[in-house]
Amino acid sequence: MKLETFIAKRYLISKHNINFITIISIISIVGVTIGVAALIVVLSVFNGFGSLVTKYLMNFEPHIRAQVISEEGEKNIQQLSNLLSELKETEGFTPFVNGKVLAFNKGLTRVVNLKGIEKELADKVYNFSSSILYGNDEIASTKPVPKVIIGIQLADKMQAVTGDTLTLISPLGIEKSITQFSMPLTKKVVITGIYSSNNNDYDAGYIITDLEFAQFLLGYKKTIQGYEVRLKDSDDAFAVKNILEETLSETDFSIKTWFDFHQELYSVMKIERWTAYLILMLIIAVATFNILGSLSMSVIEKRRDIGILSAMGISEKSILRIFMFEGILIGIIGTLLGVLLGYFICYLQIEYNIYPLNPAQYKVDSLPLELRLSDFFFVSGASLLLTFFAALYPAKRAAKVNPLEAIKWE
Repeated sequence: MKLETFIAKRYLISKHNINFITIISIISIVGVTIGVAALIVVLSVFNGFGSLVTKYLMNFEPHIRAQVISEEGEKNIQQLSNLLSELKETEGFTPFVNGKVLAFNKGLTRVVNLKGIEKELADKVYNFSSSILYGNDEIASTKPVPKVIIGIQLADKMQAVTGDTLTLISPLGIEKSITQFSMPLTKKVVITGIYSSNNNDYDAGYIITDLEFAQFLLGYKKTIQGYEVRLKDSDDAFAVKNILEETLSETDFSIKTWFDFHQELYSVMKIERWTAYLILMLIIAVATFNILGSLSMSVIEKRRDIGILSAMGISEKSILRIFMFEGILIGIIGTLLGVLLGYFICYLQIEYNIYPLNPAQYKVDSLPLELRLSDFFFVSGASLLLTFFAALYPAKRAAKVNPLEAIKWE
């Protein structure tokens, strides 16, 4: 084995001259380096944006939402609560109700979502306190005027600030007013806080309030729609969903994870990531074609050497290993340099923000990057695998060289 590696290194790196084959080998190394570095940087960018989007979307959203969808489910709601309490993955959960209401302020009206939660339990599920821009996150029910918090975009559209009073009109009351010629059910609420969740759906269309008040205004009385759950690790959501679906009847409860809430968006992001991966792999593929070409020419140039080695008793397997090692060595050098270059570029971006972004447009001031060890192994493995296959054909040709034909004119 030492003999094969020694000869392969001498063939790849000649101390005496640099010929055309050596130049192609250097180009192959550069190609592999650029391809690996580009893949690592691009995948890190996709990881960064993906994590950023997930963080923003999950700021006010639970990891799991278990919702009642039948009358039988309403009767068995306690079973759901007991099951969530028993799960070791659960960090916290809160009952909720959610529905449309008409908000009125200073002649401006908006159809918004009114969401009712239990504040004492919700602190473990949502990230309200750190998202408040003005005021506080106090929504505990106080009579006669309930308290609410609203999104920054909704506050702008309604021309409302903390301390202002909004009038909420129930859709249930509107229906009764039309059929019975009576006044719709309306209720005044006071804005105690304005939040920014970085999720446009919430910032522009949600009013958060106490569960009891939301039940009254939306006509739920003492019932709830279900529970919203925060887990210790968001990746456990799929396993917990399976546990809940196996225990609970699918006709009574609807179980959705954070991925299900925005499945189309996450699916598109995943497709874009894999598409970028496949496209950038073409750079490495082109470099491996150069490896194939340089090794094929090396086999032709070294026919005499191959013949002499065979005459000295070197086996076909050893000759095959010599040229395989030569090709793999090119791949190892290129991959290693590519990994180092990719990591260095990512380090510069993370530490020194060499590619800034407009925070007004992207909500972040720099290109987000997230380095994952799995990407380094995955990209390196794919690069070395392509290099292996590129070296295989020329190495087999070298092993089949007839030693008599190779040295008979020498």
